[in-house]
Amino acid sequence: MTIWMLDETHDPQTESWVSSANRVSCDFALQNLPYGVAAAGDAAKPVIVVAIGDQALNLSACAQEGLLDRLFGADARSILCRDDLNALMARSPAEWRALRLWLHRALRAGSEMQSSIEGFLLPIESLEMRIPARIGDYTDFYCSVEHATNVGRLFRPDNPLLPNFKSLPVGYHGRASSIVVSNSPVRRPNGQIRVDGDIVFAPSRMLDYELELGAFIGGGKNDTGVHPLPEARERLFGVCLVNDWSARDIQAWEYQPLGPFLSKSFATTISPWVVTMDALAPFRVAARERLADDPALLDYLADKDEAGGGALNVDLTVHLQSAAMRKKGEAPLTVTRANAAGLYWTFAQMITHHMSNGCPVLPGDLIASGTISGETPGSQGCLLELTRRGAEPLDLGNGESRSFLQDGDEIVLEGRCEREGFRAIGFGECRGAVLPASDWS
Repeated sequence: MTIWMLDETHDPQTESWVSSANRVSCDFALQNLPYGVAAAGDAAKPVIVVAIGDQALNLSACAQEGLLDRLFGADARSILCRDDLNALMARSPAEWRALRLWLHRALRAGSEMQSSIEGFLLPIESLEMRIPARIGDYTDFYCSVEHATNVGRLFRPDNPLLPNFKSLPVGYHGRASSIVVSNSPVRRPNGQIRVDGDIVFAPSRMLDYELELGAFIGGGKNDTGVHPLPEARERLFGVCLVNDWSARDIQAWEYQPLGPFLSKSFATTISPWVVTMDALAPFRVAARERLADDPALLDYLADKDEAGGGALNVDLTVHLQSAAMRKKGEAPLTVTRANAAGLYWTFAQMITHHMSNGCPVLPGDLIASGTISGETPGSQGCLLELTRRGAEPLDLGNGESRSFLQDGDEIVLEGRCEREGFRAIGFGECRGAVLPASDWS
């Protein structure tokens, strides 16, 4: 039985006493309530916050006042009066749900708790957002069959999709220390690249973005052994947006035989708000249907609940704004529209496979989906696909074009979930601008 159930927190008719949360276009409606970590004003210590409309509730302050003492077996203060979400992520799904219910009842219109907590609201625009968890490990997967096929065609026209792709979720161990939060600048990396047959050390000429979703791991440390999908589903705390910046020319030279290294380890940007799996419950859809000639799923990667509702219906967009566009006040150009429901592998399958050899995963660990692409024109999740490795430059509509990113370009990812009969929710932004490479001369 799936652990993500619909309850009163998903009622689309319920509004908040925070009026901005009731706007149709608002990402952070009462039905969302994502968690983040932020510093406010001159406060030295970041605190745990919950987004509601254009405000953020200081959850750490609420806990310090004793308003949540009945939750978490009287451990609410030690769990929530922190500068990261790790202790909260380490609790159980039942406890996550109890906190969400408390927040919903406290923030809904007519709540008796309004007078007790409205003094703990902070304007989101005044906050300095931080990475929401202490990320001990980061694993990036490769779960879009369209992306894998599109890239494969560029390098292996006769054999675009490698045979292991449909048997297991392919991934590699990323660099947690290079993860940065939205609005952090990204410096163009230097590295070895091949130019006209020569090997040189120089700034990457083929800098790219990658449109991805990330999932934070919750629960305690796993025991060794194979873990079934039901347990993996319980380890999913919440989801964020991920831009896994990539230097394609560095990657092309280094990736054989062991895969990405310096081409990926310079920066990965994540959005600051973690949208919980409970908030996403109305937007779960059937996992992608496997074709008749696809290999049969091995037992540890298959169950009825995952097949019936393991995917997430999240509309994703990528916007690009050049330095010239910003100078002229021109709006960013939307360059990609895709949906996460088309991923070949689900997050629970990724986690199950990750743990299947006994690998420990810990609260706060991050896994990412890999680039999310679709089948239609404009649904490709990176410039490598959109421009066919630079052969067909992207027209920005202002006299500029892009094969790959130039210094000053800013990339903004957005995600939103919509379904008839439910309130739409969003992820906020995942934003980063490109700085020139460091001078190594």
